[in-house]
Amino acid sequence: MKKLKVNLGERSYSIIIGKGCLTKLKGIVKKLKLGKVIAVVTNPTINRLHGALMQKALRGSAAEVHFVEVPDSEESKSAQVCISLIERFAELDRGKGLSLIAFGGGVIGDLTGFCASVYRRGIPYIQVPTTLLAQVDSSIGGKTAIDLASAKNLIGSFYQPRLVLSELRFLSSLPEAQIKEALAEIIKYAIIADSRLFQFLEKNLEAILALEQKKIEYIVETCCRIKANVVEQDETDKKDKRIILNFGHTTAHALEAAAGYGEDYTHGYSVALGILVACEIARELKLIHGKAAERIEALIARAGLPTKISQLKLEDILKAQAHDKKFIGGKNRFVLPLAIGKTVVRENVSKTTIVKAIKSKMGR
Repeated sequence: MKKLKVNLGERSYSIIIGKGCLTKLKGIVKKLKLGKVIAVVTNPTINRLHGALMQKALRGSAAEVHFVEVPDSEESKSAQVCISLIERFAELDRGKGLSLIAFGGGVIGDLTGFCASVYRRGIPYIQVPTTLLAQVDSSIGGKTAIDLASAKNLIGSFYQPRLVLSELRFLSSLPEAQIKEALAEIIKYAIIADSRLFQFLEKNLEAILALEQKKIEYIVETCCRIKANVVEQDETDKKDKRIILNFGHTTAHALEAAAGYGEDYTHGYSVALGILVACEIARELKLIHGKAAERIEALIARAGLPTKISQLKLEDILKAQAHDKKFIGGKNRFVLPLAIGKTVVRENVSKTTIVKAIKSKMGR
């Protein structure tokens, strides 16, 4: 079992990683003094697979526990679902003191965190991510949000959890496609900050896909350390340090929006394609050597992630990309690789260069 800390002064919190760490939850809930009512926000699939484990983990915590389900899709990150959840929280609260547990993947974490940040101007919440993607990325750092039809995450807040507890037992129930999705974010972390992690992925990819415990634990811990370090330096994205975490995401979010957040363009698959577009832009600007870009594409392909954009129109991608939150004053901003383990932020990349990069990754 591994324990890390995100050091943010009075908003500091621990990240606990390991097989069997869910058994620690009851004691932690008592120690954190979260209130007399806990709402566990989850979806029907997670509740069916792991709800009994969560109930057992919270038994004896002296809290009144309620499970609140939302649909199992990106559509749950809507204003309608958000308001419906908050109305349910108000029913459960009754002045006893309510806290939340986000029990699921990135959608559940984003939605629950945002609701926690706005209900009564902020109530405590805990992240218990059940997917590898959420364990290595979205559960950490305090970015919470819901979506609009035009783009993802346009309504959001920075609101830190009181704890992140990554129980590795949950990963055994994941389909292989979700493990591959997580690899897109893991590869992102390696490219932006850790060439040794990239080499580890190249060497151990098959064992990682097979969920070999020691290798998975190493990956989750390493990605969490990288993200915690960045968040500590730039909690609210004001110092141009946290932006490196958006590597690959400018185009990724555009792909998701252009596809109507459908199953063909899930977040992880879109990030993989966004990474490749960013590499192409970097090659066009002569920022990265071709061999490094080739290694990146080769690893993405070996991981079973897409390397070509299909069934989407270029104009739809560009229109969605124009709504990206990282664009300031009409200027686009891209995180681009200089080498494996090092990136740079570039503004005002020409539309010609962007279009050429996207087209190079569009399937015929």
